[in-house]
Amino acid sequence: MLIFKIFRTDEWQALRENRETAGAPIDLADGYVHFSTAEQARETAAKHFAGVDGLFLIAVDAAAAGEALKWEVSRGNALFPHLYRKMLLEDVVWAQPLPLIEGQHQFPPGFEEASQ
Repeated sequence: MLIFKIFRTDEWQALRENRETAGAPIDLADGYVHFSTAEQARETAAKHFAGVDGLFLIAVDAAAAGEALKWEVSRGNALFPHLYRKMLLEDVVWAQPLPLIEGQHQFPPGFEEASQ
């Protein structure tokens, strides 16, 4: 199963350059890297990144994260994946731009189906 992280361009660039990251400012504040499932990613983009352009959707294999990945209750009593270690560049399965068109983030075609 793939899980997803939304990064701003500079955050994605920093991961590529440093090969690891403790995440975005919210991740640093909370002490873990926030992820979403495919079903949660659109709502995450709308809620936390409304109107923000220059984003990237990063896919990570949940199983490869091992015991550092915890599923915890969050928004709407849903279980969200939280990574309790640095995110590594080698964790990334793929990354795609998440363009903003007419106020809506455009997810890659078929991304929900491809995330299984």
